[in-house]
Amino acid sequence: MAEAADELSTPLGQNTVGRTRRFRLPFTAMQALAVLLGLVLVSFAGVALFNDNPLGGEPMARITLRNPPPPASDDKQAPAEPAVKSAAKGPAAAGDAKNDARTVTIIDGSSGKRQDVVIGAGDPAEKAMDGDAPPLAMTGIDPRLLEKSRYGMIPVVADGLKPFTVYAGEADRAKAARMPVVAIVVAGLGVGAAKTTDAIMKLPPAVTLAFTPYGADPGKLAERARGQRHEILLQIPMEPFDYPDNDPGPQTLLTTLSAEQNLDRLYWHLSRLQGYAGITNFMGARFVATDPVMQPIVREAAKRGLSFFDDGSTPRSVAQSLSAGQSLPFAKADFAIDVVPTSAEIDRALVKLETIAKERGTAVGVASALPVSIERLGAWLKTLDSKGIMLVPLTTAMLKSKSG
Repeated sequence: MAEAADELSTPLGQNTVGRTRRFRLPFTAMQALAVLLGLVLVSFAGVALFNDNPLGGEPMARITLRNPPPPASDDKQAPAEPAVKSAAKGPAAAGDAKNDARTVTIIDGSSGKRQDVVIGAGDPAEKAMDGDAPPLAMTGIDPRLLEKSRYGMIPVVADGLKPFTVYAGEADRAKAARMPVVAIVVAGLGVGAAKTTDAIMKLPPAVTLAFTPYGADPGKLAERARGQRHEILLQIPMEPFDYPDNDPGPQTLLTTLSAEQNLDRLYWHLSRLQGYAGITNFMGARFVATDPVMQPIVREAAKRGLSFFDDGSTPRSVAQSLSAGQSLPFAKADFAIDVVPTSAEIDRALVKLETIAKERGTAVGVASALPVSIERLGAWLKTLDSKGIMLVPLTTAMLKSKSG
């Protein structure tokens, strides 16, 4: 009717164009955008919940390796050397290490920041294996006891020699077998040059020093410790009960990883410095109490001629029983002497350590490199001779305990 009325009111001779009704969507553009965002969030939550990825919370990086272009030459090139060489073959086996240098582009997984780093030629162990550098024996490192891994040089047994034996601290073991002995391990070194230097220079050589794999140059500080005749250990970051709220650091060994993944991380840590007589846990109360994940680590340590020191993080540790099964030299700390870092409490703990040594024949204490700990330890160690107690490196305490 409305259209008929419009036609009647239109002047004669003019055509009428009917209005077309607009098509209207049942929702607005903002509503469509909200639905789309909701679908994206639901998809993301599904991936996070149902994707079984034990490394989901770890930082990741993309690495691009770029080999340098070969030098121009008309001569026919010799066949390439195998990618992995054993240091036990001697310096000639790695004579071309300086030509293996390559540029690594590291892309931070969270920030996207890029950084180019040259690796290969800068590795101190590889330099020492090169013909242009002094032999490793000059710094107290036996080149036969190293082999090349994807991360660098790591310990190995060769020619009947073990790192545990070669790098053990000096001690009168015959005398130690006849009297009570105390071993002290100062841990957490390598991060913080000042506190590390204090421990190296202010404590007697018989004190064993444990280095973390972190820090700008832990190998240089470890070399300085060996120069002062300290026996050294390498701390391996392991999963604590409250991980990841309490995170030991990059490449931590985790109970959620496979044996192959944890061994790969172990090799990274082992390559960070050389010349250690054994390894020890850094944190790791959950890890050392979990038999299936500890077995491959203890087996690998035995295979490479090392020892294992349990810092006493948990009474549920399986390290001792596993070490016995592999004939791995082992010791466990009786307690940490500076849980309460005051002079009075540290002195009280040291007296307790004396009592254990006299009753059992051997006592082992662990401490951090706090200034108060270094100061009280230094004063106490000077009194041991008058008390009929002998300070020995940890390896000597291990051997005495093993002999009964």
